[in-house]
Formats: sequence, C-alpha cells, structure tokens
Amino acid sequence: MPTLKIALDHDHLASLRQSAELHHVSPEELVRRSIEEFLSRPDEVFRRAADQVLKKNAELYREMA
Repeated sequence: MPTLKIALDHDHLASLRQSAELHHVSPEELVRRSIEEFLSRPDEVFRRAADQVLKKNAELYREMA
C-alpha cells in the first residue's frame, strides 16, 4: 500500500495524538479513517445542487408518484 508523509506543527500533532488516544487507535489509523470518511462523502457542491433540484421539483415528484 502506498504511503503519504505529511508535516504537522507541534500543536496539531499533540491534538492528533490526544484524539487518537481517546478513540483507542494510533494517530496514523485516526488520520487514515478520517481521510476515508472525507473521501466517501458526496461532493458538497453536488449535494447542494441535488438538494436544490429536489426541493424545486418536490411538487412535481409528488404528482408523479
């Protein structure tokens, strides 16, 4: 599996370690899971556009049902 190296300042690293400890995982695992969760979310712009279309056409969808 490819790896990625990132630099964090001391404060962020300390916060990451504290959060990882609270969740009983390594800092690396917490970052990996966070990235996976972020990437699995729909694109925010797409989500807003889809919400707008659904709201705009709600009456039409009810009539078609």
